Amino acid sequence: MSNLMEIQSQIEKLQKQASEIKTKEFDKTVQEILAKMQAFGITTKDLQPGKRRGVKGKAMPKAGKSGANGRRKPAAAKGGQVVAAKYRGPNGETWSGRGLAPRWLAALLATGRTKEDFAIKAE
Repeated sequence: MSNLMEIQSQIEKLQKQASEIKTKEFDKTVQEILAKMQAFGITTKDLQPGKRRGVKGKAMPKAGKSGANGRRKPAAAKGGQVVAAKYRGPNGETWSGRGLAPRWLAALLATGRTKEDFAIKAE
């Protein structure tokens, strides 16, 4: 059996390898995104909420249910209620704990973390 120092050394080496792989994949992914942005003429302004373009530069309609007049119903009319966030992700994402877990949390849970790791502490 290996002793604690050997295991810690292996962990350190593996973490360094993981960091290097992440850096390489990050750079490759950014390059792929930039290439697609150039191919489609997408700018960073197009990535802002509500700034999406469709064919001929027209704004795309937002998804969601609409009333008889084509307008979206306000949250209060749907019976929805705003709920305080119970979980916060490493990049500031939040989730109330209702409904399906968001992708960022599902990915972190798949790595062995728990929801409690991201619980927002009451002050």
